[in-house]
Amino acid sequence: MNKYSFIIFIVLGCIWGSNFIYMKLAAQMIEPMQVVFYRTLFGFIPVFLYALYSKALKFEDLKYFYHFFVMSLLAAIVYFFGFVKGSFLLLSGVAGALSGAIPLFSFILAALFLKDEKISRFSLLGVAFGFLGVLFISKVFQENIMDSNIEGIFYLLMGSLSVGASFIYAKKFLIPLQIKPAALTTYQLGFAVIILFFITDFEGINNVWNSFYVSMGLVIGLGLLGTGIAYILYYHVIATLGAIKASSITYIPPVVALGIGAILIGEDIKMVDYLGTALIFIGVFLINKKK
Repeated sequence: MNKYSFIIFIVLGCIWGSNFIYMKLAAQMIEPMQVVFYRTLFGFIPVFLYALYSKALKFEDLKYFYHFFVMSLLAAIVYFFGFVKGSFLLLSGVAGALSGAIPLFSFILAALFLKDEKISRFSLLGVAFGFLGVLFISKVFQENIMDSNIEGIFYLLMGSLSVGASFIYAKKFLIPLQIKPAALTTYQLGFAVIILFFITDFEGINNVWNSFYVSMGLVIGLGLLGTGIAYILYYHVIATLGAIKASSITYIPPVVALGIGAILIGEDIKMVDYLGTALIFIGVFLINKKK
């Protein structure tokens, strides 16, 4: 991984890690699907304008509309809804920790569907270390599973599976098309906005504007940064590093979410959390090891 890719890797991980607190706060004021609509809309607008400015959009790209439709589901609608709903039901730090299951799903799917992805012993070991770190942070070893919020865990894992699958789908079907990242993001989010317009119940959706901080977190944190800019970086990383290594970005958000939860919300950080954090970073290192 070169220096440029490494910087993008870390920035994207931090952006996605900060999303959990924004999702949790917004979902306390409006319905989860409404949060998804706003997030997608405010992510689409700046990316669309940038794509127009950079002349990245091409009419002939629309012949691949079916790929954009699938990605709008995997990497936007299902992914966003699962994470918003799960973040609402769980502590933001725990929700962020569970999102670390994404590379595990990506690794399994890549092994099944991608022939050119190199699965080394270090990749296997990295996934094991990273996933173990996520388990430590989520404290599943310290709780009776029946006392956990099963519904919240289900939605987080659903979202993790969806975005994990999107890494594989993008690598297999979209990256070979050599469409610019700004254009890919615009098509993906554009299709998602259209779909969400028809399936979202808009009653009470404007309640989020009653709080300046929550609304700005939704527009800027989730929309502009967490969706628009993040997906431009996302396609770059997939093209540069491959689906498996790119999916290891998602080991960083659990650590970021944990820190935000501790500093802003006052969640108690235990030694097991620091151990989990160390295991996650070891996992990232091993997955990105060349041999």
